[in-house]
This record gives sequence, C-alpha cells and structure tokens, in this order.
Amino acid sequence: MKPARSLVLSLVTALAATLGAAGVALPAFAAGPTASFVKTADWGSGWEGKYTITNGGSSTINGWSLAFDLPSGTTLGSYWDALLTSAGQRHTFTNRSWNGTIAPGASVSFGFLASGSGSPGGCQLNGAACGGGTPPTTPPPTTPPPTTPPPTTPPPTDPPTGDLPKHLLTGYWHNFDNPAVELRLRDVPNEYDLVAVAFAEATATPGALTFGIDPGLATALGGYTDADFTADVRTLHSRGKRVILSVGGETGRVTVNNAASATAFADTAAALIARYGFDGIDIDLENGLNPTYMAQALRALRAKVGSSLIIAMAPQTIDMQNPAGGYFKLALDIKDILTVVNTQFYNSGAMLGCDQNAAYGQGTVNFIVALACIQLEAGLRPDQVGLGLPAGPGAAGGGIVAPSVVNAALDCLARGTNCGSFRPPRTYPGIRGAMTWSVNWDVSNGNGFANAVGPHLDTLP
Repeated sequence: MKPARSLVLSLVTALAATLGAAGVALPAFAAGPTASFVKTADWGSGWEGKYTITNGGSSTINGWSLAFDLPSGTTLGSYWDALLTSAGQRHTFTNRSWNGTIAPGASVSFGFLASGSGSPGGCQLNGAACGGGTPPTTPPPTTPPPTTPPPTTPPPTDPPTGDLPKHLLTGYWHNFDNPAVELRLRDVPNEYDLVAVAFAEATATPGALTFGIDPGLATALGGYTDADFTADVRTLHSRGKRVILSVGGETGRVTVNNAASATAFADTAAALIARYGFDGIDIDLENGLNPTYMAQALRALRAKVGSSLIIAMAPQTIDMQNPAGGYFKLALDIKDILTVVNTQFYNSGAMLGCDQNAAYGQGTVNFIVALACIQLEAGLRPDQVGLGLPAGPGAAGGGIVAPSVVNAALDCLARGTNCGSFRPPRTYPGIRGAMTWSVNWDVSNGNGFANAVGPHLDTLP
C-alpha cells in the first residue's frame, strides 16, 4: 500500500530540515507531465520528429501545449495529431479534440517534418520544462493567435505522403479469373494512382504469405507469368503509379495471432515486396484480425522495408463502427505509420452514422458521409480516410452507387457541399480519396468509376 500524500510530504519536509542543517542539497523531484523527443527518420536534408507527452502525475491532464525552438536554417514542414502556431523559430503545438485528455500514466504523441539538420531546443510543456520540474519564473514566449481557418475547416495537418498524390484513387486488380474482364497489370487505366493486387494467400505456416500469378488468369490472358507481372509493376512505376499487395479478401485465411505468426507475416511480406517490387501492403482480412499482433507484424515489416512503405486497410463497414473493435483499434494503434483506410461502404445494410441518430441506408450520400464521419471524429486523420465503393453492376451485392454519388460524398466531406440530409460537424479538406472494387469490374462497366471519380479528386482542396 502506498503512504498517504500528507505523510510523504511530512517525511520530505523533515528530511529536508535535517539534511539542510548539514549543508546537503535535496534533489529536485520531477512530477506531472513530461515530453520526450525522437527523430523517427533522418535523410540528411531533413527529418521526421515525434514528441511523446506522458502524464506522470496523479491528476488527469485536460489540454496541453508544447513549445520548442528550431535553430536558424531548420524549418518546420507538415505536422499531424496537433495544432500549430509559430512565431519566428518558436513553434507551439496544442492538442487536437481527440488527444487533449491524458489520464495518469498515459501518453499521447504528435509528429512533424523539418528541413535542415537542426534539432528542437528550449522545450516547454504547459509552461514548464519538458523534462518535468517546476515552471520557469519567466513565462515562455507568447505566440500570436492562429490565423488558420475556423473549426469547420481545420488547418492541414497531414503527414508526409512521399510521392503519392494528396487525393488518391485506389483500385483492386484481380489475380484470378471471374466474370469481370481479365487484365494484365500494365493495362490498368491511368486514372488509378494506387493499385492493390488481390490477393496474397496463406501458407501452412501461420502468418506466412505467398503470391504468384493465378494459373486461371494466366490461361485467360493467353499466357501471363510472374516475370511478366514483375515487369508490369515496373511499368506502372514508370507512370508514377504505386502497386501494393493486398492480403485476405472474402475467403482469405491469413492468421496473425501471436508473436511467431507476426514474425512470419513480416518476413514473408518483406520477401514478396523485394521480389515483385511492391510498394506496400493492404490488409483486407474479412474474417477478423488480432490488432495487437497485426500491429506488431506491420511495424516489423516497416522496419524491414523502410519509411516509404505504404500501409493500407480495407475493412468492412461493420469493422469501423467502434474504435474499440479490432480493425478500428489496429488503425489507431498504427496511426503513425498508416497510409489510408479504404472502408468498404457496401454489402452493409443500414447502419448508424457518427450522429448515432438514424440508421442510414447503404447506397446513399448520407450513408457514406455519416459512416466516414465516425472514423474522422474518432481519431483518424482526414488523409487516412478513403471511401470504398463498388465499380458498378457485378462488383457487389449491395451498396452500388453512381460515381456522381461518390463525388457528392467527397464534396460533402471536403467542402460541405452536395450533402444529403446528414451534414458532418465540420469539413475535412484532407480527405484522402476513393477506392473501388475493382479495376476489372470498372473496365467491364466502361471505366465509369475511374473516368468520373479520378478527375473529381483533382478538384478537391
């Protein structure tokens, strides 16, 4: 049992008097919130930084402000999971709506990019030194009020996207033969920015992945080999496109539920990425997942491949209803390395939106916006949220919409225009884009999805 606080203070006071009489100084006690900094990546001309704020006190922190200086010649770039005001080289980050409360013993973090070789200095957290201790007698430098947009249009806080466009059109490519048209990878229409190859498959080893061109597809195409496919990946790269390997699908049986299977996943995924030239991985496990060990696997994979690794997810609508659910928890747990979540807003039936006020029917602007709003208000950044819809007849059993409905949903979320009866609590100009199942079905239906949604994405803020 811990002693009462009053008893501790009495003992400290008595000890101070005793030691003070002997001329011995007492050490300073660090209490309350502290903040630690680490460079999570460094490429010479710039770096990615991360501050972690930890509540070491006994009371909940409700709101935080962290300020630091950057040396001359080092400039701040993109940032995420915080709001920013700057005065010269002094930068002050404050909490967002979802991460301002820190319980005793808990931590939150935010990150940013910087150009130059310098590092932060003069760090202060809520007016005190970031390492803890008593607040300074001289107040920290003040910063002018932000001149950012009003709350309905938050300032951009998107992290680096490498060479990916700000707004993405993602499409799945079939590595199998079905009623949709068969395509060589190089024949994917140019409107698609990110192509997800469906699918990697399980092996006899839990967590391990395998991939190769499906024999049925090869026959349907009159001969298509792994070497042809690899050359096509390079062709798409030459066009500025990115290709990722999707894991799972409706019948996928990849299981990552312990440390060994997490290691097997990371090892085999890294090998497939190296062999075929994939740019990342897509998690499309429709039969459940373990967020703890899948997060472990994805972090291990990123450590092997590097910070350029694209990590996408394609959960079903039901999987993103509650932040405590497995898929949603995984997305939040890997938020610092996650690229995009393209939720499947189809084959869903009616569901509650973020207002928890009505069950919205699938196949409508209201359904798409109200359910995307759950993710946007419960912790994911706008740049991590994509809208997944079918590419017309044949692609899904329910929730098929005209491309104009997808564009209206994007407008509603990004600009607050073209909404239905449901309007989100704010706008999200950084909304990442749209995904469709699938490229093959889109081509079968005359490329209507890509031709309408792709150019519309270019008009978003």
